[in-house]
Amino acid sequence: MVPENLVIHQDSRVLELSYVGGEALSIPLELMRVFSPSAEVRGHGPGQEVLQSGKRDVTIVSVQPIGNYAIQPTFSDGHDTGLFSWDYLHHLGTDKDALWGDYEERLLAAGRGRDDAMPEDKKGSACGS
Repeated sequence: MVPENLVIHQDSRVLELSYVGGEALSIPLELMRVFSPSAEVRGHGPGQEVLQSGKRDVTIVSVQPIGNYAIQPTFSDGHDTGLFSWDYLHHLGTDKDALWGDYEERLLAAGRGRDDAMPEDKKGSACGS
């Protein structure tokens, strides 16, 4: 589903999508960053996901269109490898409540909070940037 309009609201940190027919979705930028479809976040297979935290204040500093099927945002924390297809953005917007619940459960299970910094990896750099 291709949006008719896309607006990034930096102050409220929300991506707003509107569609022909009147459907409108708003996606918190934190949700986009936490559920980035990149290999850095999702890993390369089941069980390799990198739980993200400390992303509450993330913004989008730029967006590149990818053909006519996706966008590639650059987030203020430097993350820029996620390709967000129109279908994936629609999923984030329509299922955001369930996704938030899942995210909060995973944080709780890991003993982390939304605002906790990302843990250091073995090389001494932050994971999942």
